Amino acid sequence: MSIKVNVYNQKAEAVGDIKLSDKVFGLKTNEALVHQAMVTQMANERQNLAHTKDRSEVRGGGRKPWAQKGTGRARAGSNRSPIWMGGGVTFGPRSERNYKKQINKKMKQKALLMVLSDKVANNNLTVIESFDIKEFKTKTIDSLLKKINDKKDEKRSILIINDKKDEKTKYSSKNLVGVKYINIDNLNIVDLLVKRGVVISKDSIKIIEKQYK
Repeated sequence: MSIKVNVYNQKAEAVGDIKLSDKVFGLKTNEALVHQAMVTQMANERQNLAHTKDRSEVRGGGRKPWAQKGTGRARAGSNRSPIWMGGGVTFGPRSERNYKKQINKKMKQKALLMVLSDKVANNNLTVIESFDIKEFKTKTIDSLLKKINDKKDEKRSILIINDKKDEKTKYSSKNLVGVKYINIDNLNIVDLLVKRGVVISKDSIKIIEKQYK
């Protein structure tokens, strides 16, 4: 079996159709698997920047503040103790913490195809012949997206997927709010889930089917 969708040209005119394999674009969604794949990707992309210094890293505190006995005060070995103001931090966030997660390769691929299948099932995937535009012009991409994939009652949320490196399309869509451009090599589940609509080149469909069928 196969699924038919329209193919549009640069003027947003339907110029034919393309058959999508149901083994790639006709899968039923397993929400638990999709969620696992999404969480894994986000965790692996997480930058661990938060870092607090413990008592060994805080500057100073080399000399014992006062004698051990005879002063009437509590014992103190360093003014950089966590209980002192300006001292180290106990149980604070550390940069060496590891947030990495793992997922089986086949599970990750299947989750990706499930999200693509959901886009097709809900008419949120639009196929275009190619994105070859003649000049760097945001207005060209904006006009195309308005005609083929925009809904007036909803905020624009579109992921453009191209099959080749295309600087003109990439930078022409960069300033459009709610639009993200990626190459087919960077296809990932988070971008697909974040953006409601997908506008994809015809050759990108062929690449996906060849790679995952």
